[in-house]
Amino acid sequence: MENQLENWLTEYLEKYNQALKVVTGEIILPIISKFVQSCKEEKQIFVFGNGGSASNASHFVTDFTKGAADAVGKKIRAISLNENVSLMTAISNDYAFEDVYSRQLANLAKPGDTVFTLSVSGNSPNLVKAVEWANENDLHSIALVGGKKGKLYDIAKQSVVVDSLHYGHVEDIHMLICHIITYAFMENPDIVDVSNN
Repeated sequence: MENQLENWLTEYLEKYNQALKVVTGEIILPIISKFVQSCKEEKQIFVFGNGGSASNASHFVTDFTKGAADAVGKKIRAISLNENVSLMTAISNDYAFEDVYSRQLANLAKPGDTVFTLSVSGNSPNLVKAVEWANENDLHSIALVGGKKGKLYDIAKQSVVVDSLHYGHVEDIHMLICHIITYAFMENPDIVDVSNN
């Protein structure tokens, strides 16, 4: 049994490390730059996902609006749209589950804001509809997706593909990217100085 688990773990980590190759400066720095721009301009950032990706969205917003904001000494306007269960169930019940994020954006978002969505499949109808709404209403859209890419990859203005079909690997690497964004602010607090262009 130990040999079986040892072989499994070796293979698991090898596949994880292969998927991790997407995390490069070329891929991640443009995303960080967009977040920096949003913070300098005091634009709102809306973050959302489904299932484990919803948990990652909540985790990211917690770190970003607490740790990063404390470090830079400047307010960071980011919220997770998957927090208000009462509102989400009301929208789902009265309209459709695919409307849970787009209808919130219609109430809260302004042109120039950013939507940041996380999805392993890239095809969740509620996420796709929210990004489509964002694009139609002059918001910037960023998607982190898995190896299937899905429709989100095609429609988001910026996309990062973690090239794996393994949900655990994709969700872990999405969270790593979220931590990189947060720590870019925490460990480089002068990046949001408006004189630092």
